[in-house]
Amino acid sequence: MISHSVTLDTEKCVGCTHCVKRCPTQAIRVRDGKAVITDARCIDCGECIRVCPHHAKKARHDSLSALSDYKYTIALPAPALYGQFHNLDDIDVILSGLLKLGFDQVFEVSRGAEIVSDATRKVMADGLVKKPVISSACPVVVRLIQIRFPELCEHVLPMKAPMEVAAAMARQRAMAQTGLSPSDIGVFFISPCPAKVTDVRFPTGNSHSQVDGVLSIANIYPKLVHEMDHLDQVQPLSHSGLIGTSWSFIGGEAAGLLNENHLAADGIQNVIHVLEELEDEKLTDLDFIELSACAGGCVGGVFTAENGYVARARIKRLRKYLPISCNRAEDIGDLRSLNWTESLSENPALRLAENVSDAMRLMQEANAIYEQLPKLDCGACGAPTCRALAEDIVRGLADKSDCFRMAKEESI
Repeated sequence: MISHSVTLDTEKCVGCTHCVKRCPTQAIRVRDGKAVITDARCIDCGECIRVCPHHAKKARHDSLSALSDYKYTIALPAPALYGQFHNLDDIDVILSGLLKLGFDQVFEVSRGAEIVSDATRKVMADGLVKKPVISSACPVVVRLIQIRFPELCEHVLPMKAPMEVAAAMARQRAMAQTGLSPSDIGVFFISPCPAKVTDVRFPTGNSHSQVDGVLSIANIYPKLVHEMDHLDQVQPLSHSGLIGTSWSFIGGEAAGLLNENHLAADGIQNVIHVLEELEDEKLTDLDFIELSACAGGCVGGVFTAENGYVARARIKRLRKYLPISCNRAEDIGDLRSLNWTESLSENPALRLAENVSDAMRLMQEANAIYEQLPKLDCGACGAPTCRALAEDIVRGLADKSDCFRMAKEESI
C-alpha cells in the first residue's frame, strides 16, 4: 500500500465537503463526521489542501535535519524555486545560498530538464511513442491517467523525470569527486509539489528513485533567504539555460521541444477536460501534450512560498540573462538510461470488482440505486455525487439511508 504525502488531521476536520467535492479521483468521503482518504485513489494533487478552510489537510516532507544522515549532501533545486525571490537577477545567488544552508553540492534540476527535452525530441522524431505523446513530468497527471484514463497509458512518455535524471548525474559526479559510496551521499530534491514526495517513495515506471529526500520550498524558504542575504561570495554554479528553467511554468516543457504542434494545459480540471477529449479521439492531430495539475505549472505547487503567477513573471525576467540550453542528452552517455524500466499500467482503484462479470453486475445494481437517488449531488451523504454514493452502496461502504432525502421519504 502506498504511503501518501497528503495526510489528514482528524482533530481539525469538521466533516465539511469542500475536499470531497474537489478531489479529482473521488478519493475522499465523510464518514462519522470526519473526512476519510482512500489511499488507492489518492494521487497527491494537493487539491484538498488548497480548499480545506480548516487546514485539516497537510503534506509530509523531509526536513533539513535529514542532511545529518549522510556524509555528503546534494541539493536539487526545482526551477520553480527561482521565482520565489524579489529582485533576483542571478540564479547563482540562490545556488550559493543552498551551499551556505548546509549542502555540499548543488545540481540544478533544470539541467536534467534540458537533457529530457533533447531526448524527447529524438524519441518523437523516431516515432517510438503513440501520438499525441503525453508528458510524464507531472506525477499527478501520470497517476490520474492510471486511475481514470488507463487506455491512454500508451501515450505517456516512458521517460524519467528531470528530477531523477539530475539526481543520477549528481550522485555519479559526487562519487567520482569524493570516493564515497552511493549510500553515503544524500540527494535532496527541493520541491514545489507534494506528489514528488510520494513519487520518490513509490516511483512510477522505475523500481527505485535516485532521490533520498524531498524538501518543501516553503519550509526552507525563510532559512534560504537569510543565507542569501549574508553571502560572502556568489559562486558561478549555474549550468542550465532558458529551456530548462522554463520547465517551471506551463508551456515551458512543450516549447523546449521546438515543435509548435503541441497543447499545454494547467489546473487539474483543465487537465481532466483535455484527457477526456483525447480519450474521445478529438486531439489526434497533435504531436505533444504537456499537462500540469497545478495552476500555472510547478510554480503553482502546494509547497511554494510565492503566488504562482508572480513566480512565473519573475522567472520569465530571469530568462533574458540565460543561454538557450547548456545540456544535451548525450551528456549522460547511454540514452537508454533515461527510459522507464517498467511499463505504465492501469490502477484499478475505480473498478467495482476485479472479475468482469461481477463488475458488470455491481454496475447494474449501482445504476438501479442511482435512479432512486435525488441526483442533487449535494454531498450531504459524505460522497461527492449521487452516483458515487450508489457505487459505495453496492461496495458495502454506505447505505441508502445516508441520503437525507431518501431517509426522509422512507420515514414518512
